[in-house]
Amino acid sequence: MTAADRKIPTHEVTYARLRDMILYGALQPGQPVTIQGLINDLGVGMTPVREAIRRLAAEGALLPQGNRRVTVPRLTTALLDQIAFARMTIEPKLAELACAHVTPALLARLRDLDSPIYAAIKSHDVQAYLLHNHAFHFALYEASQAPVLVDMARSLWLRFGPSLRVVVAREGALALPDLHVEALAAVERGDAAELAAAMEHDIAQGVDQVRLALGRGEI
Repeated sequence: MTAADRKIPTHEVTYARLRDMILYGALQPGQPVTIQGLINDLGVGMTPVREAIRRLAAEGALLPQGNRRVTVPRLTTALLDQIAFARMTIEPKLAELACAHVTPALLARLRDLDSPIYAAIKSHDVQAYLLHNHAFHFALYEASQAPVLVDMARSLWLRFGPSLRVVVAREGALALPDLHVEALAAVERGDAAELAAAMEHDIAQGVDQVRLALGRGEI
């Protein structure tokens, strides 16, 4: 049996779809949703939805509540401080490690992923911005050959992403300019230290925007 012949288990597909609903803002911070509502939205049975909720709750991306409801946790300043510290520690390291494994094909892929980000900013397309920004980061990180750190980064994005979505939706994609030009230049030169610094800069500007929104009570 080839990889193409294998069917992805329903519980894995359900987990991935619910994870993306959280990551890209279909479920907003503090918004309660019923398990039955998720079953209807995802078009699957109770068991895979419950399993997906269990996994995402363990990752800190969902908070089970009473009456068969769940919600995306709201960020606090204290939580944001922890997430920011972890992201700016782990993700620049992933970028640094990835630099040693960059191929012409990866560089071309990163450029292809970055191009729609600029277009999304100009057209104020929030969803496209979020999708391509995430894809750019993790195409780079997955080249690091550090799967434990990549998994940690994915978990951190799940905790951070919903609040970022609120900020971008309110302020527009222009509030988060594309800072990947520095990263791409560093990748092309094979400069690991510069690439790590560029990714830290990119992460910091998103964190700063979320911090401002928290301070204004907008999240």
